[in-house]
Amino acid sequence: MHADGAVSSFAGHSFAGHSRLAVRAGRALGVVFLTLVAISCLFPVAWMVSTSLKNQSEVYISKSFWPAHPEWSNYVRAWQEAHLGVYFANSLLYLTVVVSLTLLIGSLAAYGLSRLEMPGRAAIYNTIVASLMVPLPAAFVPVYVILLQLHLIDTRAGYVLPLIAGGLPLSIFVLKGFFDQTPRELEEAAIMDGANKWCLYSRIVMPLARPALATILILTSLSAWNDYLLALVILTSQRLMPVQVGLMVFQGTYFTRYEMLMAGTTIALAPIALLYILAQKQIIGGLSAGALKG
Repeated sequence: MHADGAVSSFAGHSFAGHSRLAVRAGRALGVVFLTLVAISCLFPVAWMVSTSLKNQSEVYISKSFWPAHPEWSNYVRAWQEAHLGVYFANSLLYLTVVVSLTLLIGSLAAYGLSRLEMPGRAAIYNTIVASLMVPLPAAFVPVYVILLQLHLIDTRAGYVLPLIAGGLPLSIFVLKGFFDQTPRELEEAAIMDGANKWCLYSRIVMPLARPALATILILTSLSAWNDYLLALVILTSQRLMPVQVGLMVFQGTYFTRYEMLMAGTTIALAPIALLYILAQKQIIGGLSAGALKG
């Protein structure tokens, strides 16, 4: 009996040791994999910054990654030569309108789909979620035809409306999942005090949905700020172009000023990258909350 017990104890310790070793090996592999992913994501950004600090000869001739004498004046020249101030103002205007209306319309629709009993509610929601599978460029032709018939081509309204429509499905998906988890007892107590539907939406539900709203705000901001293709399709006037299209002034038919282009791209990337870094926790938390139900 004692011998059998000793063998069992030895086997148990051996199994536990192998289990701990397997866990450590798995963690090490995970760290290596995530490190490689991080490097692959950060390398293009590092290359962009290093190129933005080179002179024209270094861009085409030098093989060094970092310039010997960084040309910080490239950023000033890029701002002035491309008139980035005008394009920045356009992008800020488009971003403000798109984010505001996406949050307003998306939250109202999500709250209605979460709380109101109406025929076809499930079908409507499933159709909205299914539209997430359709990228906006795939709808460029019908969007262009509709805007042409409405005389909205080369107008600010004609540009922001498709951006709002493209951001609504994700907004509704995330917010409805969040509203579904909100305790209804809070609303029932407010109804007992005489609150109407609008009061429930604005004073009870919306303050509780701040994490999800922050997620939608940031993701919509990223989409609106980084848009390039839709602006080329809808807009023709330079004075209406967003900053991403304005950068193309440095790209010619036969020659591209890469140092200026990368300097302008770095300037355009900085504000939205800073916003994402500051609010990454809200993005993860809001997406997790919205994905649990819905």
